[in-house]
Parts: sequence; C-alpha cells; structure tokens
Amino acid sequence: MTTPLAAVPPSSRDDAPARSGRPKELSDLSVLIGGQGGDGTLTVSDLLGRYFRKRGLYVYTSRNVLSRIRGGHADASIRASREPVAAIKDRVDLLVAFDEESLGMGRGELEPDGMILYDSSVFHSDLPNAEGFPFATLAGGQLGQPIYKNTTAYGVISQMMGFDPVLTRAVIEDRFRRRGGEPLEKNLKALELGRSAAAQRPATVDRWSVRDGGAARHRLLTGNLAVALGFVVGGGRFFAGYPITPATEIMEYLQRYLPAFHGVVRQAEDELAAINMVIGAAYAGARSMTSTSGPGLSLMTEGIGHAGAAELPVVVADCQRVGPSTGEPTRHEQSDLLHLAHLGHGEFPRFILAPGTVDDCFYLTVEALNLAEKWRLPVILLLDQALCQNSVTTDPFDISRVTVDRGRRLDAAEAAAMETYRYYQGTPDGISPYAPPGTPGVTSQVTGNEHDEFGHVSVNPANRVRMMHKRMDKMVRALPELPLPHFYGAEKARVGLIAYGSTTGPLREAQELLARRGLATRFLQARTLFPVPVASFRPFLESVDVAAVVEHNFTGQFSQLLREAMPDLAGKLRPVLRFDGLSFRAPELATTIEEVLRGPVG
Repeated sequence: MTTPLAAVPPSSRDDAPARSGRPKELSDLSVLIGGQGGDGTLTVSDLLGRYFRKRGLYVYTSRNVLSRIRGGHADASIRASREPVAAIKDRVDLLVAFDEESLGMGRGELEPDGMILYDSSVFHSDLPNAEGFPFATLAGGQLGQPIYKNTTAYGVISQMMGFDPVLTRAVIEDRFRRRGGEPLEKNLKALELGRSAAAQRPATVDRWSVRDGGAARHRLLTGNLAVALGFVVGGGRFFAGYPITPATEIMEYLQRYLPAFHGVVRQAEDELAAINMVIGAAYAGARSMTSTSGPGLSLMTEGIGHAGAAELPVVVADCQRVGPSTGEPTRHEQSDLLHLAHLGHGEFPRFILAPGTVDDCFYLTVEALNLAEKWRLPVILLLDQALCQNSVTTDPFDISRVTVDRGRRLDAAEAAAMETYRYYQGTPDGISPYAPPGTPGVTSQVTGNEHDEFGHVSVNPANRVRMMHKRMDKMVRALPELPLPHFYGAEKARVGLIAYGSTTGPLREAQELLARRGLATRFLQARTLFPVPVASFRPFLESVDVAAVVEHNFTGQFSQLLREAMPDLAGKLRPVLRFDGLSFRAPELATTIEEVLRGPVG
C-alpha cells in the first residue's frame, strides 16, 4: 500500500516545539548509522562520505559488522572535519537507527545536543531528542522495495544538515551510475522521498550547517586500496591470494587494475597454493605479492620459510584481525607480530614493515617490493583491520616519489660474461646476482634444502655455517635502508609514545589532548618493526624518562621485541593495551596513558 507523504507524522514527539534560531555550524561532526546486516548502514556512510568529500572536508569512516552475509548488528561511523582526521570521534552528533538495538547501543555516545533519527516503521521512541521517519514504509510503499530505505534516510539527513541539493543528487548519480537503469532511478526517487518527508518538518530542516573545507583535491581511500595501487605503481605484476577478511579487497582491487598493466591475478584454491604460486612467480622474475589474515597466514608459514631459505623475493600483506583460530574476522587487533618475527621453524631473514596511514600503505608497498627484490628475501607488510578497511581523506599520491629497484639482475650480456653462474654466489653483502630463468646460457637450481652456491643440496657443516651467515647477515646489512620512523610532538618532551599501524591516528589526537592538559609528549611511529631498528629507537628512548607502547594485543608484543633488542632500556617501557576488537579513541587513550604513566613500570 502506498503511503502518501502527508501521512508522515509531524514528529515522534507530540509536544515538540518548533526550532528557532540559526543552524548550528559543525566544523567537526560525527554520524553513527546502525541496524541489522543488510539494512544498508555502510551505504549511508558511503553516501555521506562522498558528499563531505565534494565539500572539501577531511573524512574518516569505520565499520563494525559481523562475519555473516545478512543479519546481526552492524554499524558504520563517519567523521567529517575542516581539519585533518584519522580516527573516529568519541562523541556522535547524529545517531541513525534502523532498529531499536542500534538506538540502545548508540545512545551513550551522543553529544549532549545530539539527535537521534530512527525508522518509525520498525519501532517507536519517546526520547526528546529523537525524530522518527518511516524509512522502510516510505521506500516500500512508493518504490515497492524497503531496501531503498538507506537512501531515503540519506535524503532526510541531507535536509537536516542543509546539504546542497545539486551535490546531494550528484552523490547518488556517482554512486549508482555504473549500475544504471532501475537501481539509479529508484535511488534518486528514494532520495527525494527522504528530502520531501523532512521538508514537512520545519524543526528538522537545517538543524546544522556544514561549511566547505580545504581538502578538495584529496581522495577517500582505504589502506587495502592504497596497497593495491602501490603494488601496481611499484611494478608488481603477479598476485595470488585466497579470500579472507579483512584482506580480500586487495585482491579484488588488483583484479580490476592489474590486467591493464599486463599483470596477472589468480584466486588460488587455498592459502597454501597462493604462497607457492607467488614463490614460483618470484623465481621466474616477476614482482609478486599475496595478502592474507590470521588463519591464512598460519597456512602460508611453511611457504614463507621456503622463500627465506631459497632466497626468493616475496611480499606478504598480513591484514591482522582478532585471533587465534577464526577469532573475530571483522574486528581489529595487532596480535600477529611475534608470530611474524619468529615465523616458521628454523631461522631465516625477513623484514616486517608497518604502515601507519593510507599514505604509508601506498609508499611502503613499493618499498617492500624494492627491499624484497634487492635483498632477495620475504618482506611482510603488517597491516590491521582498521587500516585495511576504514576510509580516510588522503593527499593524491606523488608518483615522482616512486623508485623501482629491481636489485642485482643480470641481462644476457652480463650473464654471458660470467665464467660460471651460481644462483647462490657468495658476495661481500650476501646478495647474489640474479639471472631470470630463460636467460641464454644460464641454468640454476633453487631449493629450500640447505644448498651450496650452485643450489646443490649439501649437509656439509662448513657450507651450512657459510650459507647461514650469507642469509642472516642481510638483516644487519639492510638496516640502514629500512623505513625510518616518523616523529610527532615536542622534540624535548620527557614522555615518549610508541605505536604502529592504525593506532597512529587516535594517538596523534591523544597527543593534542595531553598537550592541552599540560603533558608534552614525543611520538615515535614505528614503520620498521623487525629487525628492530635500534639505531632509531635507542636515541629516542634515551631522550625520554618513560615511554608508553600503545598496541592492540594482550601481551604487549612490540614491547617484548623492544625489550629483547634493548634490555638496558626496558625499564622505560610501559605497555598501553587494548584487545576487545575495537580501535582506540583519542580521549580514552589520553586518559589511559596518563593512568599508566602514574603507575608502576610495566
């Protein structure tokens, strides 16, 4: 049955007074959208993000969904600001609730003057700051499909926040143009349904105003997309993977982009096959990468060890999630570090790089490819769920900063000039010249067994010692080339902060809060985690009285690596830990840091 717009109740509050005065200007706003899986919470967040981006605002979005196709609570948060942001705001200006569960879960996060917008066709609320609109009934009655209720809600929000009608419509056209036809037409109608319904309530329209920002040239990107783009621009040409949350999007983006650059993407039958395909492509001379998460990483461990023993350059992007076992596939954690630092049986060299921003995801992917190929070993790109899947406004990438270093590769003439080609030839720096298979006059034998310079299997003790030094000494020789930390805050502060990954965003905001409370801090954002770059960390730790090490795990894994590398400075380290599957928010993080610094040494 069609529901006429005139039938929409004027308010969820019988005695709601008409709002007077000018709209409140929001320079840093937050919207939380909640419902059941399938209600379209991520779509509303995406539409708002697109609009705020068109207005030149800095945007950060996050998701909280269950590992299921449909059903179960899901919510999405979006923050838009005139200043750069890289974390979710601690308080919410607008809560959009498609079901009563979301209202109950989100109420506690509302600003004192925040507002609730709810689907009155599903439930009713008597809260004084709640406005009900029958989103599902409007969309179902007018369009025949309640699924369009998310776009109807976007239409109501656009009126509440005084959005430009032309830009509001352009967002829908941009979002659904590729689908075209009926989906585009119905979403445009759903938008107008929401706008018309809101227009009938003068107290709802223009409650807030949103001014333009200065980030018009920026793009709204996830870390996964940045990794995929870095792989393409950095010369990556073979990718194999198996779908696993939260890493899958890297493969999906590469399926879209890599073929245009004569690259190959293969979805393997499992993670074992994926890592071995990457090993084969690396041996053949292609820049190769795979991506995975906890359970898949466990399956790849033997293959990564093979690459280390055989001196094959592979890059593995590990998108960390809550573990162990299946854990919580859609939740955030940083608990794979020690597994990676001590990866597999036996000993072999590996580097672990940790992007902390979307920018880092792009540039460090290129750097990982360069390091892997130059030093001929596995490089782990250590990400986390929040960094992989949350969106943030990012400067356009500077392609002029990208340098492709293929390492010590021999062409046909150089190979022909060699008296004998030895795949594992000993050199002063441990890097053997590499001639791809098919180079005229060159044959090679590559194996994960212990071997001599020709690749022949050997159990000779003297050879074993020599080859172990050849491989393991790379971790010392390469240290000056590994990515340096970034530093933020007061240079002469006596309180240090150390973190990596997506914790960078909330920790930088927490720094500002601490500064306003009179506590000056110096933040070291680690970008190389293993081998621990002591040359960077030691001067930092010597310059402070105490250092809080902020990470998402139970045991303080990065703290442990730092203690092992610098035992004489271990007394300065105090872990700040979270392991509930959620990201830090700046105010609670600042308070926790203050409490930890007042307590005994960890």
